[in-house]
Amino acid sequence: MLITSIELREIRLPLIHFFETSFGRTTERRIILARVADSDGAEGWGECTCGEGPFYSDEWTDPAWATLKEFLAPMSVGEVESAADVYDLMKRVRGHRMAKAAIETACWDLEAKRAGVPLWKYLGGVQTEIPCGVSIGIQDSPHQLIEKIDKEVSAGYQRIKIKIKPGWDVDIVRRVRERFPEIQLMGDANSAYTLNDTPLFQELDQFKLMMLEQPLAYDDMFDHAELQKRIKTPICLDESIKTPADAKHAFALKACRIVNVKLGRVGGHAPAKQVETIARESGIPAWCGGMLESGIGRAHNIAMATLAGFTLPGDVSASGRYWEEDIIEPPVTVSSRGTIAAPDKPGIGFEINIKRIEQLTLRKEVITS
Repeated sequence: MLITSIELREIRLPLIHFFETSFGRTTERRIILARVADSDGAEGWGECTCGEGPFYSDEWTDPAWATLKEFLAPMSVGEVESAADVYDLMKRVRGHRMAKAAIETACWDLEAKRAGVPLWKYLGGVQTEIPCGVSIGIQDSPHQLIEKIDKEVSAGYQRIKIKIKPGWDVDIVRRVRERFPEIQLMGDANSAYTLNDTPLFQELDQFKLMMLEQPLAYDDMFDHAELQKRIKTPICLDESIKTPADAKHAFALKACRIVNVKLGRVGGHAPAKQVETIARESGIPAWCGGMLESGIGRAHNIAMATLAGFTLPGDVSASGRYWEEDIIEPPVTVSSRGTIAAPDKPGIGFEINIKRIEQLTLRKEVITS
């Protein structure tokens, strides 16, 4: 296919409710969107999932915009063999995987539309619906957290993830377990602890958590491997897995028993498919993580999560949990059984609400061949 233009937009989208992790509180999202167009007038959409600051990772909105505009988009316009080759077109730029994923995933959407096939099928997905969990940030009080969990459990979500940090951990998990003894529950530390905190994690073993996500340093595997030897609860790696090679190394080291796959973190669908294959062949369950995406990123997550290796409920949840009005139509909804059906329309399977995007746009740039 011949990519004739790549349009970049930054939109600002306010959250219905703040989302807090161990590294800060988010009240609105600054999101970069990429629209790729080909010589036949077809188009595909992708989303850069980086945060507003360099806290989850070293990527954040303003440098991502500059990198996309000055380097990645110019590298990607022109003749492209297939969407699977787009990531390699940008390999001269080191890192910047979330920025690369914005263009790479847009090309997959475009190619699937050209083929007249839903993206999830085009990627090789096999699940016609995906199980859904929710991620609940740190709240102003334990009571508020319990209320939110109760609401999500009543809505049918199959797994509850709560954020933890020093001072908001053992006692909070105990309260949640006492109130909800049977739910699938996990804790996400976002790298807030060190190996010196092993006794704390041994104490958490009693609550039979599904997993502890990224408890130690964001770039570590060795300490995680040591911690996994000392505790019963499975460790899930997130930030440490940036490439398929990272996944292979982590599994060889026994640094985790579960892996979280995020499209932006690994660079798009082609690398994500490689991570999924490595995990599946290694007997490591995978699930789809979330980055407070708009509907475009959420639609790409749905497609990825239909791959065979995604056997655990992920963070893909309803648009209405985050936005008063999403930028896709219809918004993503979740069944009373806690599942999302894979869409049957070509590409990402949702219509783009251009009018809504125009209202939210802060800046726009078009790069042509």
